Amino acid sequence: MARLPYADLQQGAAASLAERITAERGSVLHLYQMLLHSPPVAEGWLSYLTAIRQKSGLDGALRELVIMRIAYLNRAPYEADQHAPIALREGLRQQQLDALARVDLPAGVFDPCEAAVLDYTDAMTRSVQVPDAVFAAVRAYFSATELVELTATIAAYNMVSRFLEALQVHSDDQR
Repeated sequence: MARLPYADLQQGAAASLAERITAERGSVLHLYQMLLHSPPVAEGWLSYLTAIRQKSGLDGALRELVIMRIAYLNRAPYEADQHAPIALREGLRQQQLDALARVDLPAGVFDPCEAAVLDYTDAMTRSVQVPDAVFAAVRAYFSATELVELTATIAAYNMVSRFLEALQVHSDDQR
């Protein structure tokens, strides 16, 4: 159960933004129902996450790999629930999703690029500072633009999971 009631999507600025979210995404997920307590924050969040998920050039499978790993590391089940079907559509295998939930990633499940991305994700998520060796490993696979997009994706979804968990937003919450 969420720590706050979900916002009233029928009133004021929340109503117009809820209409926009529904038009763009099909529905207003619990995340946005909570964010809509502050329409300016919800609008900025929507713009930022739309850029991360839909406008960056980062490969969709790598993006979802990162998101799912962050969801598991941060114990954010809502994020994992929302992104598991997307991850599978983007090309991740169920074996990979299962492996991402483990503290120590098993050998042989991820290719060298994915393993470097996961080491980078783990470093950014667990300790914030990234060791030079971890950065060098991931840098070998990406251009500067791709590396900025990867880093922004990791940062963004850490923000998402922290917001969700602080306010205890979960998939089974009743509106």
